[in-house]
Amino acid sequence: MKTFNNTIIIKSLGVALLSTVLLVSSCKKSFLDVDPQGQQPALEFWKTQDDATKAVNAIYANLRTWENVAFPALVIESVGADEADKGSTPNDATFWLLYDTYTVTSTEGSLQSFWTGQYQNINLCNQVLDNIPTITMDETLKARYIAEAKFVRAYAYFRLVRAYGDVPLRLSVPKDASEYNIPRAPKEQVWAQIEQDLTDAAAVLPVTYGATDLGRATKGAALGLHAKVALYQKKWSDVVTLSNQVIGSGYNLFPDFERLFRTNNENSSESVFEIQAELVPGNNDASNSQYSQVQGVAGVTGGGWGFNVPSAALAAAFEPNDPRRDGTIIFRGETTPSGDVIPTAGPNPMYNQKSYVPFSQYVSGFNEGSQQNIRVLRFADILLMNAEAANELGDASQALTSLNRVRARARGTNPLTVLPPVTTTDQASLRAAIYKERQVELAMESDRYFDVIRQGRGTEVFGPKGWKANKNEVWPVPQTEIDLSGGLLTQNTGY
Repeated sequence: MKTFNNTIIIKSLGVALLSTVLLVSSCKKSFLDVDPQGQQPALEFWKTQDDATKAVNAIYANLRTWENVAFPALVIESVGADEADKGSTPNDATFWLLYDTYTVTSTEGSLQSFWTGQYQNINLCNQVLDNIPTITMDETLKARYIAEAKFVRAYAYFRLVRAYGDVPLRLSVPKDASEYNIPRAPKEQVWAQIEQDLTDAAAVLPVTYGATDLGRATKGAALGLHAKVALYQKKWSDVVTLSNQVIGSGYNLFPDFERLFRTNNENSSESVFEIQAELVPGNNDASNSQYSQVQGVAGVTGGGWGFNVPSAALAAAFEPNDPRRDGTIIFRGETTPSGDVIPTAGPNPMYNQKSYVPFSQYVSGFNEGSQQNIRVLRFADILLMNAEAANELGDASQALTSLNRVRARARGTNPLTVLPPVTTTDQASLRAAIYKERQVELAMESDRYFDVIRQGRGTEVFGPKGWKANKNEVWPVPQTEIDLSGGLLTQNTGY
């Protein structure tokens, strides 16, 4: 009998909830097969409420894997934008440049890794959705677990559909060989399923959790992600309705933009959804996030590998004296607000400050910054979605209210001459101001690339880097997937 023991962690206010999920596949039994002591055989799983809890915790744990937050995610969701460059040294991981110049082909490995990571998420969710309904357990908790799985499945499909367009739509675990090989579903069908999952989730998920469950999907997270899904489809009325519900749910902008991204301010009033991570002493397997490590300052103890660095174009995009510039970018030679001195002679002139963990928090033997949560959805994003949709519907007053709320937080206690409120009511001018605000507020958070494409500005913004319309709106489908399907899966146009 083969067994795999996956230790996972949910982080909330410094409390680590550890559980172990045993994923067991069986082979023909013989007298040489001795069941490992203390491990559950597969036939005993999916029986109890504790099994359900372990399975749902495994969903959250998978969100911080290499495929979801490190190289594969960053090349698919970040470096193609004008805000980020490869970083590191010129000859290190040169495949990143294929994404930065839109010359990647279907055989490049990160395409497969990102695809695999999302379908791993979906498979874990589908296991929960297929099996938990039959467990005798607290019915309120059961309903919540099902809603949490639907939220994460929607999030994984959101990442897939904006990266690849049409994708296979799996809504249950395959029961036999005939269900493994399925074609790509039209993106409209995928979007519709995402919306249904989020509608179902929002109807059940709580507004808040107690301290031991912080980091789980909430009603606000489901509504907020649904607003973003509607934004990508230009369903402006839905965006306003959904984002207004989130705005009225008790979220608020954290007062200090730079401090918002530090580990001691995780799960703050601005957090709508974060991928939870933690450094657990003595447990390297649970301390597995490499999100901060791969982007950290290169060449210093406690830094990192120096990939996915801010570009000169991003540094120039901020208005004069915008505090968010220094809250987003670590510059070579500076001293950070946490007191870290950045060497003047390093391989890169800039690094991502939002993924930065102060060097003093480094623990030898662990990934640098493994305790850093990944901010997936912030209240500032909700306000900017609300502003964009309201403007498209001709409601300049609402658009300005939401937009200027974000600018006011960025401005802080500085005089009004720094980041003055936007006052224009001209729709085109206000649209441009909202686009600019999204660029600088959400910089280095894996939104810029897809924002520009959904706004129809790919050629304008990314054309100088080689981006081509009617091709680069999506990445190529991994060739391995096409080969394994026997040609049932088709390739995107132009690849």
